[in-house]
Amino acid sequence: MSGLRAAGGVAKRSAKKVAKGFSGIEFHKSKGQHILKNPLVVQSIVDKSGLKSTDVVLEIGPGTGNLTMKLLEKAKRVVAVELDPRMVLELQRRVAGTPHSASLQIIHGDVMKVDLPYFDVCVANIPYQISSPLTFKLLSHRPAFRAAVIMYQHEFAMRLVARPGDPLYSRLTVNTQLLSRVHHLLKVGKNNFRPPPKVDSSVVRIEPRNPPPPINFLEWDGLVRLCFGRKNKTLSALFRQSTTLHQLEENYLLSNALVKGADGTTQDLASALATMAIEAPAGKEAEEGEEEGEEEDEDEEMDLEGGAQQAKAAQPRRKKRGRASEEFKQKVLGVLQGGGFSDWRAAKLSQDEFLALLAAFNRAGIHFV
Repeated sequence: MSGLRAAGGVAKRSAKKVAKGFSGIEFHKSKGQHILKNPLVVQSIVDKSGLKSTDVVLEIGPGTGNLTMKLLEKAKRVVAVELDPRMVLELQRRVAGTPHSASLQIIHGDVMKVDLPYFDVCVANIPYQISSPLTFKLLSHRPAFRAAVIMYQHEFAMRLVARPGDPLYSRLTVNTQLLSRVHHLLKVGKNNFRPPPKVDSSVVRIEPRNPPPPINFLEWDGLVRLCFGRKNKTLSALFRQSTTLHQLEENYLLSNALVKGADGTTQDLASALATMAIEAPAGKEAEEGEEEGEEEDEDEEMDLEGGAQQAKAAQPRRKKRGRASEEFKQKVLGVLQGGGFSDWRAAKLSQDEFLALLAAFNRAGIHFV
């Protein structure tokens, strides 16, 4: 009996170090390898994907193929992108000799680096560490796909579907919903995976807006990034910040000095959306109870590239280096007051209200990129 207990103890200790599937493959949590093992959840995801028999499906991180095999039963073809060569071999072994073997294309590579082929629907249980950049890479894909049904970490998923006024409403929310319609489909407990992650997950459906809104996406993201730097401040308080005004005036002077299109017709969509995918560091978004009369705050800085050197020579009189001119300050505040935006707060603004705010600034010649 003691021998059996000792053997059992050894097995348990080794299981804590690495999790294995039925095929004996070791799954690495550090690489985001959490294999969905519950067949009911797998079937539910496939059912909610709304697949047609003519669809080409993109699957990202197929792992050992639990979801892949179900997708092959519904779709015309499945394109699976997998980085781990062990998983590629397991997937090839699993599909070999089945009626679906000719319908599976495996791309061995990093999904963030490969050029994605045409697809109608994306269905995926992705590594959570690439959630934001992957989402915006998919949204920049052309031609646009019909829908993406993706498993995310639960909190990330809730940020995607948040509404104005929700605690999780953020720059990520606004940028994603500008480009797509997002719906929460189902929550998936951590025990449905092998090895189980530390948190629960959720499946979200993303439907790209096609065509996308006719705006300059870098300009849009510049405004949204600034507003969500302190999302619970009034816009009047936010745009009185000395650092904010100074940076906007430099950009204003540069935009007046250069011939620049503001309609976004020449911009690269993929590059613009890659910028959107860069999330603010922890603590950048406002906490409740902040002082609204704050005059200086380094956290308010925007990443407005270029223009500082060219604009410096043309700067109007300044009372103090690093501060905007009084004329420009009044110009900014005039835009806010004239449009009735002064008491608005980013945490409660809808897409249409952000668009109205951006349009008002642009009419005054004030740009955010």
